[in-house]
Amino acid sequence: MGKLAICVGMGNNGSDALHCGGKLSAGEIQEIELGVGPFEPNLNIQLWKDYEDEMEIYLENPSGERVGPLKEALGAQRWSLGNTELLIYYGKPAPYHVTQEIYVDFLVKDEADPLRIQQSSYIDSGVWKIILVAGNIKNGEYFLWLPGGKTLNPGTAFYLPRAQGTLTIPATARRVISVGAYDARLNAYADFSGRGSCNLPYPKPDLTAPGVDILAPRAGGGYARFSGTSFSTPFVTGAAALLMEWGIIRGNDPYLYGEKLKAYLRRGARPLPGIERYPDDMVGWGALCTAQSLPEI
Repeated sequence: MGKLAICVGMGNNGSDALHCGGKLSAGEIQEIELGVGPFEPNLNIQLWKDYEDEMEIYLENPSGERVGPLKEALGAQRWSLGNTELLIYYGKPAPYHVTQEIYVDFLVKDEADPLRIQQSSYIDSGVWKIILVAGNIKNGEYFLWLPGGKTLNPGTAFYLPRAQGTLTIPATARRVISVGAYDARLNAYADFSGRGSCNLPYPKPDLTAPGVDILAPRAGGGYARFSGTSFSTPFVTGAAALLMEWGIIRGNDPYLYGEKLKAYLRRGARPLPGIERYPDDMVGWGALCTAQSLPEI
């Protein structure tokens, strides 16, 4: 592999209600309430947990009908509740992670099936419940996600969201440089920026960069102002390129890439007001400062 560094944005999930999570202890039962707004044609939920944790999962619709426990099996499981069809897929660990992903698709019942009567073009609205029953628990940490990108109708959200752990793939990867956003005008964390969690095996993010009201080119010509970690990440990417040029191209440090580059950026990051302990779940080691990241020679 060549000499490189990969910078990834944390995602824009820090302050919304699209994420929740918790920790399940042995013998415990937890209920997660999910509000589904009117006129939702479909919905997808992702549940992440440690593969070694065994738990039963039940789903309950707003009318109180319940299905489960869901079975860990290959292929899709199909359940029916009210006017909603549920498709469940259990994932397996992969060579690059040990977690297990469980996907739940909420769909309108298939009108082509003569045994089913389609009463509406939308899934059942109201308060759904996801019930987790502890089995053989080793860690117990779990996370639930709804689709982002403003694809859901108003009222579709978790009732008790949690900001911690809202960073998104691939910012979760250990060796990438994970970048959050801060408001350079206020010198403060941008509350939309995804956050790390003390329950992760390693601290994330690595640092933050300006990501609020950034002037940038727009499609079709001209310029506009944008906010998001997609606009803070290029600052860190550019800084990484400058450091690598100084080290590799100019011959000051031929090994200035990968984890070594990340270490220099972390060390040079400056603190933000109001944050006393670093690394921090919101801003990592602090705000990008390329000048302080250059090592002395």
